[in-house]
Amino acid sequence: MYKRFKRIMDVLAALSALVLLSPLLLAAALCVRLSSKGPVIFKQERIGKDGKVFRIYKFRSMCVGAEQTGSGVYSGKGDPRVTKVGRFLRATSLDELPQLVNILKGEMSFIGPRPPLTYHPWPYGEYTAEQRRMFEVRPGMTGWAQVNGRKGVEWNHRIELNVWYVDHLSLRLDLKILFLTFYRVFKNEDNVNTEATVQKEPAVQKEKESV
Repeated sequence: MYKRFKRIMDVLAALSALVLLSPLLLAAALCVRLSSKGPVIFKQERIGKDGKVFRIYKFRSMCVGAEQTGSGVYSGKGDPRVTKVGRFLRATSLDELPQLVNILKGEMSFIGPRPPLTYHPWPYGEYTAEQRRMFEVRPGMTGWAQVNGRKGVEWNHRIELNVWYVDHLSLRLDLKILFLTFYRVFKNEDNVNTEATVQKEPAVQKEKESV
């Protein structure tokens, strides 16, 4: 019952946000366009609900082709691939606002597990049955793992937090996550990767080796 209510609220809130924040969105788009060469919107394949792949939208905060240079998917403090405008967008999380469109399309929610890349921390087929439970709900712009360490949480533990969220999904929990998200964004906490946050081998591989 709550999942239906949540979807209705997601659509209404996303529509309202797009209208109210349209001047800010246009300003951000213009700044991205003028600051560096490349598209305004960065599109990237992510794993969504039920393991379906979709394209997530963000304001581009890095130079074009950044994933194929430097540290790859990781972006640490002072990463030269991040543009000056992109640094501000990331610090304020304004780069995530285009995901309001993902919400309207039914690919995401405001609150839910952050959608992982199709290849990082590992491909969908290498998640264990328990880990795949995080994909039972729509991924979110923010989630339980993000308010419990954000980028500093190792991926196996991050997935555990996501599964815990699925098991305890409620309006009260979502409101708590929303409040904590605003608090962490305001303080700009845990918003930089300080080290690789994934084990070299996925948990499913370890299970195979122990059998």
